[in-house]
Formats: sequence, structure tokens, C-alpha cells
Amino acid sequence: MLPNVAPLELRLFLHASVRRLSTCRSIVLPRFGGPDVLELCLNDPLPDLRPSEVLVRTRATAVNPLDIRMREGYGRSLFEPLLPLILGRDVSGEVTAVGNGVKQLELGQEVFGALHPTAVRGTYSEYAILLDEQLAPKPPSLTHVEAAAIPFSALAAWRALRSTAKIKSGQKVLVLGGGGAVGMAAIQLAKAADCQVICTCGKRSMDAVVKAGAEQAFDYTLENLKEHLKGKFDAVLDTIGLQETEALGIGLLKKGGHYMTLQGQAVKLTDEYGLIIGGAAAIATLLKKQMQYKQSHGIKYWWTTMRTDFEGLEEIARLAKDSKLYIPVGQSFPFTEAAVAHRVRDGKQVHGKIVLEVE
Repeated sequence: MLPNVAPLELRLFLHASVRRLSTCRSIVLPRFGGPDVLELCLNDPLPDLRPSEVLVRTRATAVNPLDIRMREGYGRSLFEPLLPLILGRDVSGEVTAVGNGVKQLELGQEVFGALHPTAVRGTYSEYAILLDEQLAPKPPSLTHVEAAAIPFSALAAWRALRSTAKIKSGQKVLVLGGGGAVGMAAIQLAKAADCQVICTCGKRSMDAVVKAGAEQAFDYTLENLKEHLKGKFDAVLDTIGLQETEALGIGLLKKGGHYMTLQGQAVKLTDEYGLIIGGAAAIATLLKKQMQYKQSHGIKYWWTTMRTDFEGLEEIARLAKDSKLYIPVGQSFPFTEAAVAHRVRDGKQVHGKIVLEVE
């Protein structure tokens, strides 16, 4: 907890603290594997800040599916030569230092945000480094735990619906897999854009997705699911990415509609064939699908990924401040127990986001 001091004294206190700070505690991934490969490093070196970077004293960070997959070796073509890594994308905390090009954020300010998926130094650390455009003021109504659950998932949904599909008032949106964090964020973003939202999910998520704003929710295990999902949609966000969900989503789109899947094949192909050959194969595969579905169904097909976007983060912060966007937190752990948190996440017994708290 920072001392209760005046703004100038606070700045001097923080500057003095940072001058003494060269290392911190972090959870590192030295090799790929199960939860037990995660290690606590007591003296992780802190790199110098670049002009547009911000040093954030982490108060909470979330465990995302991407963290689990990276721990298991997803993206090894890119990340294996860079081991050890620090996992984690979301952060909520306080600005501790800023690069000389940062103008919008102040020392001591509470912020939240998320790193790009390819970041090597993540947020499972006492101190995280992000670009100023990757951070926004934390809504005062949210705790750090609540805030840390939001940015990465909400930005993935924002990228699909607002940036790619450019949804607008009156349109009809289908979310396949609405019970996860990205699905929940997508429902709320579409609702905020005055769209009609329908989703599929598991039985135990039914009440949560309706509370989030879905007008109808259907159990994904229903027989003849397509018949229950009546009508045609302007946009389909597929958070599951199976062949069955792709076929379902494509078949329910209006001409000119957008199908977006979070489970594109780019990383899988580069892991299998290397960055150059796999990257070329990924581009060819995507272009082939885009042409195929344009000709057969008259729709637009996308592999969508989370990208850091200041405009998106600002909208997410505004909606969270107005209690129009939230991600339920299922359980929190001390960040030193990251391996336990990953083990619990692997077991899929906790319903809601798992968050790591940094004391």
C-alpha cells in the first residue's frame, strides 16, 4: 500500500523507490510442460523503460486459456528460443514509472490493461511493463481482482465484433461458446452496441449469459441445434473453433455477414512447419477459406486474435465503469501459487476467471 502523501511527495517517493529497484519476483516458465514447470524467480531483472513504456506495480493478473496453452508448448516456434518466459497478459495495478514519452498517465495512478499475445515478459510478476496505449485508468468501482479479469478477453471480443465485423444497432449477433470470458465479453459488447444477441453455451452457464445480455441461450449439446437458432445473423463469433461450430456458424450467416473464429490455424501451422513455411501455409489456408466461403455463401471469413487497441480499451473501461461489462471471477490465488492456479484451471472445476493476486 502506498503511503498517504501529497502528489509531489508521492512522485518523489515513487522515483526514489524505482531508482532502488532493479529486480523483482516473477513466475517464470523455463520449459514447456504441466503446471509444475512454473517457478518463482526471486531476482528477475527489470529491463530499462523505453520512451513509450510504463512500469506497473501489479496488484492482480488473470490466468487466461492462452497462458495454459503457452505453458504446454503452444507457439513453440516463436517462444522456445526465448525461454524462460513470463506468462500473463492482463494486469491491474499502479503506475510506478513512465518512459519519457508517456504523457497521459501519472505516477501512482491505478490502471488496467493487457499485453499483446506475443509478449515475452508477461504480467505474472510484481512489476509489469506495458506500452502506454495498452493501459487505461482502472474504473474506481472495480477492485484490482475484478479489473484484471477483463482486458485481454474483452479486447479479443472487441477486435472481432467492433473492429472486424463493425457491428451496429439493430444487427443480429450469434456467439458460439458464450459461457467463457471472451464469449461473455462479446455478449456485453454486442448488447452495448444495441444488437440482438443469441448464444450457445453449457447448461451451467445459461443464467450467467442471460444476465450478461443474451436474449436467448441454447445448450450446445441440443440435437438439431441449427433449427433452434432460427433466422440469419449479421455476425458470428465462434470461440470454440471446431469443424462443427464453423459449419454451424457459416450456415447461419446472412450474405455479407462475418464469421470470426478465435481458433485460427496460424500458430498450429507455424509450430508444425516452422515460421517461414508454416507462416506461408497459414496465409494460403486462410485465403483459400475466405475465397471458398465468399463463393459458396457470400460471407466474410476471419481468423481473429486479440490485439492491443487503445480505442477498444477506452470503450471497455467506460462500459466497466458504467457496470455494463464485467467478467465473473471464479477464484483467486496468491501469485506465488501460480502452479496451483494452473492446476485448478486445467481441472475445469472453477466456473469463472481465475485471478492471481500480488501482495
